Amino acid sequence: MEIIDMITKRKLKKMMSVLFISGCFFIGNTKCKGADLEYISQETANYAVQERGYDLPVDEVVKEEAIEDCKNVMNQMKVIYQKADKGTSSNIVVSETVMEEMQEVLKEKNVPVITSAPYSNMANYSKMEEFLFRAEQDLTGDIVLYRINRDGGIERLKFNYDGTDMYLLAVKAVWGMNDNPSIVYVSYTRIEEWKYTEKGWFGYTLCVPKYPEVSEAVDGSSMIRIKPLSDECREVSKRCVYLLGYQGNNLLCSDWDRSDMEGLDYNGLYEYLYRMKYGERYEFSGNSSGIPAEEFENLIMEFLPITADQIKKWAVFDSEHQIYAWEQLVGGSNFTPTNFTESLPEAVEIKEDEDGCMTLVINAVCDRFICDDAVITSELTVKFNEDSTFKYMGNKILNNGMKKIPEYQYRIKRKN
Repeated sequence: MEIIDMITKRKLKKMMSVLFISGCFFIGNTKCKGADLEYISQETANYAVQERGYDLPVDEVVKEEAIEDCKNVMNQMKVIYQKADKGTSSNIVVSETVMEEMQEVLKEKNVPVITSAPYSNMANYSKMEEFLFRAEQDLTGDIVLYRINRDGGIERLKFNYDGTDMYLLAVKAVWGMNDNPSIVYVSYTRIEEWKYTEKGWFGYTLCVPKYPEVSEAVDGSSMIRIKPLSDECREVSKRCVYLLGYQGNNLLCSDWDRSDMEGLDYNGLYEYLYRMKYGERYEFSGNSSGIPAEEFENLIMEFLPITADQIKKWAVFDSEHQIYAWEQLVGGSNFTPTNFTESLPEAVEIKEDEDGCMTLVINAVCDRFICDDAVITSELTVKFNEDSTFKYMGNKILNNGMKKIPEYQYRIKRKN
C-alpha cells in the first residue's frame, strides 16, 4: 500500500468521526442536552487523544499481559545473561555472540526476533512479513516482535493493524536487582506512516509531540530489516563498511578511483581505518600537534592504492614538523550533523570483477526522519588479499545520488 493511500483513508475516517460528533449537537432544530452533551464531550476528548496519536491509554488487561510476557521471556534468557561476560563498566554491554544465543532461545517461540547488533538477521522473519503483506491489503491482524538489546534486556513490540491505522504497543525490560526483570516503560502509539520496501525494510514513523508542544523536532522514525541479508553480504558489510559510515570521512559518499583520489579526506579517514585495523578507537595525544608522517602514511597505504608522496600532496601535512593535522570531530565546529550522516552502509550485492577485485553494491539506510532504505547507492570496489587484508580501490555513486546528499564538509580546512 502506498503511504498516500493510507493517509487519505485515515483522514476520511477522522472526518466522518468529526461530522458525527458535530451532528449530535442538532437534531432537526433541537439541541442535544444533559447526558447527550456529556457523552459528546467525552467522545470529543477521546477523539482528541486518538488524533494526537501518542501516550494513548492502554487497556489494563492488555498491559499486564504484555508485561508478564516480557518478564517470562527475560527469565528464559536469564541463565545466558548470568554466564555472559559483562565487563567492568557500569553500562553493561553483552557481546553479539551472547545476543545471538538469546535469539536462539526466543526463536523456539516461533515469533520474529532480532538483535541490536549491526546487520542482525531476523529469526522467523516470514511471520513479520506475512503480517505486513496482510496489512498492505487492509486485512486486520497483529504480530509480536522481540528485540534483544545490547544490555541483554529486550523490547517487546506488538504491532496491530485495525484495517485503517497501525499501532505499536512497546514494552522494554532490563535486568534489575539480583538479575530480575525490571520494566522500564510501556507505551502505546499510533503509527503515522509506514511502508514495507522491496529491499525488505519495514519503515515507520510514530506519532510524536510537535511544535508548539515541543521546541525541537522529535524523530519518531524507525527502520527494521525484515528480509535477511545473505551471510556473505553481512560479513562484508561488517568488515568493509560498517566502521566507515558516512560521518567524518567521504570514502563511501564521493566518486573516486585510482586515477582520481585527490578529493578523499585523508585526515578525517585516518581514525576510521585505525579502528578497523586495531579494533579500538584512535586516541590522539594532547601533547602532540599532529600524527607522525610514517605512522599516518603506513596506515593509509595499507587500505588505499596510494603512495606516501601522494598523501603528502593531498592531505593536510606539515612538512616542517613531518606531521599530519588531526582534529576530533565536533558537531557545530568542524562537522554539521545531517540525517544522511547517520545512515548505515549496507552491502546488498557482491559482484566479482575480471581483475580479481570485488564490487560491493552499498545502500545508505537512513532511519532518521526520512526513513529511506537507499538514500544513495554506490559501487565500492575492493581488492581482497590472501592474508585477509584488503584495499579500497574506488567508489562510484549511482543514479545521480550526489545531488541527494549534502556537500561534504572536510574536517580540517584544506589548502587550495
